[in-house]
Amino acid sequence: METPEQRIQRVVREDVAIVAHDPAWPESFRREKEHLLSCLPRDIIRRVEHFGSTAVPGLAAKPIVDMLVEVTDLEATRSRVAPVLEAQGYEYFWRPTHGDHGPPFYAWFIKRDRRTGARTHHIHMVEGHFTDHWDRLLFRDYLIEHPELAAAYEALKLRLAVASPHDRVAYTRGKTTFIVRVTEQAKRYHGRA
Repeated sequence: METPEQRIQRVVREDVAIVAHDPAWPESFRREKEHLLSCLPRDIIRRVEHFGSTAVPGLAAKPIVDMLVEVTDLEATRSRVAPVLEAQGYEYFWRPTHGDHGPPFYAWFIKRDRRTGARTHHIHMVEGHFTDHWDRLLFRDYLIEHPELAAAYEALKLRLAVASPHDRVAYTRGKTTFIVRVTEQAKRYHGRA
């Protein structure tokens, strides 16, 4: 049986592959949202949002639908949501929001295609006050509103995927400066700075 550290090392070494935008991604999000709302405790789950590159029309991305789920209580998520999703084959991680080890933590799930084992969805469950996570919606919307920035982001991701094809940590780190800069622009644009 894998230790938590071994599981983390396994998933961060999986391939980083960017593919052309798939117009089926929004429907994949809708179906997964419907599934989550049908099987999880309604007193814990609030809003469910599609974010990340698969939520931006025309943007190339890793073919994994990112979902942001607001929960009322993370401890209840650990005890009442994680077992339901793990029983359905989702991988569950209790992840730090910043850095490698420190709080605040959030619940993260990977859903895979049952036939191929490829990731299909990343589900991030956080409470409503986790502003760093919710700011990702501003980033998404700003890229949709500014196609030239979306194109620059796509070019960056393609370069990073070539440079770090088996290192998801390096790939993610390489995007950080761009994401922070554009998120700050989006906050100013939407009057939230």
